[in-house]
Amino acid sequence: MHILRWLICSAVVLLVSSSLFAAPEDAWMQQAIRLYPDLSVKGSALNLRFVEIYNQKKGAEPRFFAAPNWPVLIAKEAAATLPQPLPAGVTPAQNAATPSETTSGTAKAKSDPVDFGPNVTIFDPAMSKEEIQSKLDSVFKTQQTNQFGAERNAMFFKPGTYSVDANIGFNTQVAGLGFLPDDVIIKGNVHAEADWSHDNGTVNFWRAAENMSVTPPDGNDRWAVSQAAPFRRMHIRGRLQLDPKGHGWSSGGFIADCKVEGNVSSGSQQQYMSRNDQFGSWSGSVWNMVFTGVLGAPAPHFPNPSHTVVTQAPVIREKPFVYIDTAGHYAVFVPALRTNASGTTWDGKKPAGTSLPISQFFIVKPGATAGAINAALAEGRDLLITPGIYHLDQTINITRANTVVLGVGFATFVPDNGVTAMKIADVDGVTVAGILFDAGTTNSPVLLEVGPPGSSANHVANPTCISDVFARIGGAGGGKATVAMMINSNNVIIDHTWLWRADHGDGVGWTINTADNGLVVNGGNVTAYGLFVEHFQKYNVLWNGNGGRTYMFQNELPYDPPEQTSWMNGTKKGYAAYKVADSVTTHEAWGLGSYCYFNVNTSVVADRGFEIPDVPGVKLHNVLTVSLGGKGSIANIINSIGSPTDARHTTPSYLAGYPKGQASP
Repeated sequence: MHILRWLICSAVVLLVSSSLFAAPEDAWMQQAIRLYPDLSVKGSALNLRFVEIYNQKKGAEPRFFAAPNWPVLIAKEAAATLPQPLPAGVTPAQNAATPSETTSGTAKAKSDPVDFGPNVTIFDPAMSKEEIQSKLDSVFKTQQTNQFGAERNAMFFKPGTYSVDANIGFNTQVAGLGFLPDDVIIKGNVHAEADWSHDNGTVNFWRAAENMSVTPPDGNDRWAVSQAAPFRRMHIRGRLQLDPKGHGWSSGGFIADCKVEGNVSSGSQQQYMSRNDQFGSWSGSVWNMVFTGVLGAPAPHFPNPSHTVVTQAPVIREKPFVYIDTAGHYAVFVPALRTNASGTTWDGKKPAGTSLPISQFFIVKPGATAGAINAALAEGRDLLITPGIYHLDQTINITRANTVVLGVGFATFVPDNGVTAMKIADVDGVTVAGILFDAGTTNSPVLLEVGPPGSSANHVANPTCISDVFARIGGAGGGKATVAMMINSNNVIIDHTWLWRADHGDGVGWTINTADNGLVVNGGNVTAYGLFVEHFQKYNVLWNGNGGRTYMFQNELPYDPPEQTSWMNGTKKGYAAYKVADSVTTHEAWGLGSYCYFNVNTSVVADRGFEIPDVPGVKLHNVLTVSLGGKGSIANIINSIGSPTDARHTTPSYLAGYPKGQASP
């Protein structure tokens, strides 16, 4: 009798004799037992839960068993619902943190050895200050101006206290390995500066700081960045300045799940997205500051100051993170879904979610192939993508519900020969985070596809989440893609993205780095926070699904139409930045800005910044357009409503709401 038949018949014990493993499923059961030894213990909670889930799926989802790795999938699902048993070598802290385990400073610095590849540095509090500082400085020296270089870095601090200064350059992530931000205490600055660009912060991209407590020596930390530079799960014991030292230009930015005890000063920042944070106070406004679920947000006002305030995030799941538990084991924590959320997940409370042992992850290191990655996914593994550039000769296919794909250090996927870089099936609960998709020289139809065309499943209870996922067409070379990101599944959450058709760098030109759309949404009830989409040649955002919501949209139209005839949408001049399809009956968005800078031909005109159907269920709140330096014109803000912005009108044109140009509640 095969092991699986014995399991189902007895419902109490698993036989593991090697002579019984004739069927492919038996080999997968062996793998499940290696990961979860209690699966073979008679009468164990995991054994009984496995059988319960098996019987449920046998009746409701018979197609589930077409995949031979289903034993591993059921074992993982069973383990996730129980406080015990745990995967081999994993302590209870990895599965569910107790109050004592979530107290600052309790996590251990000593850890099991894990090979994270050549581009990940792990700092230990036992290391000398000089050794740590030397490494930080060396990486920054390489990355300070290395905008399109091949180097990628992630530097992690084990739990403990450090007196260092971390200046973060391009393609670099610095993060703590504690369960709480306060488990890693930096007595110094963790900061981003615009010194290299003469105080111009508008070109500070692709860097990240996460999961640390920072006590700045002078009481002020600085994060002078623009797009694709997330600041997450940080505790700033002082003030936070978001623009450069001398208050030069800046065009950010994104803060989430952070606590800043003092004032947050936005300074010269043109726009900013703050989500589920806690601030002592906020000062500053230029064009478009959006606060969703933020405690300590300023009073709502629009415009001047332009503060769009939504008191709760309707549905959100925070980005996963790597940490070390109290027993010294590495794990990845996947935060739980929250609804109607305000404030952080961690300040004064136990973070809710699920811990996955590092053994569940295929650790992708430089040199790994798309074939090897797909093989690991087929085995039921999750992915931890370490810093590097990975050329893909085939699509990465994610077909299993609840798969976690977590990139660190701006891990980059480059599709070769026109393949789609990544496709996600229409399944529940997939998380993709921390990945940069860089288009190849042969046109890809899509870089990231979430759900196949025609997806129809309801994922409201367990949506797919896309966090800190960025796309680039050109800049590092003449990349091409028709669409950067396409969302076909329902209920997807986009939590910070920058989809960018390059306006500078290598391989840039109207006929060189070609790309129609940044984001196309076909699924229903999709929610986006911090949606940055720039320079695409048709609609930057095309929203076809009903029930969509956007909290903060920032856009620049393409700089480079050579003449008006090259940029026409039928009889309309140019394309709107944000298009809600005529068939849509419900859609709502807060805090949206589109800017033009037609520097190749300043006579080019966009008829409108935003184009939406004139129906009661489609509402935009706090909208603006700007002609940067008077280079070109946007004739209307929404449809045919709103004042023009052009060489004669270089200040922003504002509209408090729509339909009919009226402020809508």
